[in-house]
Amino acid sequence: MNRIIKIVQWTLAIVGVVALAVVGIGLVLPSAFQVSRSIEVFAPPERIFNHVVDPREWKRWTVWNQRDPDMEVHYAGPPFGQGARWSWNSRTEGKGTMTFVKVVPNERLGYELSFPDMGMKSSGEIILEPAGKATRVTWTNAGDVGGNPLKRYVAVLMDRMVGPDFEAGLANLKRLAETP
Repeated sequence: MNRIIKIVQWTLAIVGVVALAVVGIGLVLPSAFQVSRSIEVFAPPERIFNHVVDPREWKRWTVWNQRDPDMEVHYAGPPFGQGARWSWNSRTEGKGTMTFVKVVPNERLGYELSFPDMGMKSSGEIILEPAGKATRVTWTNAGDVGGNPLKRYVAVLMDRMVGPDFEAGLANLKRLAETP
């Protein structure tokens, strides 16, 4: 019986040390994150911008809508441009809201994202810049996960988790904009 008690005590001690280490490391990790990807699209900025400034168009090129065709999507505000908003609820992609907050026609779209179930907010932009015969499209998103040491692990991994989705979305946007 004493042997079993000792094994339980050592097991609890090891679990406690590991938990303290995970929390301790999490406290020193950065809380801020940024994801950014770019692509060159052989189409004029206005053709690309039409797919970006209308939230209903996002389902045609972002991968999140494609991964869950049953995603519930609701639109609010103006149909496009500043103040346009869409929210979604998905079994696989979560629940969130995107609001377009700054629009410079054919140049820039700024947005704010909110994920209430995760207590996270972020902001981002899609920027269109002339690049010779092409248009360079850059999609960024940045935010801060706050003081929670476990969420800081998410911040460190955000580029690896979301970056591939940005790349796939930009490739889809390129395909759409380059098709006459």
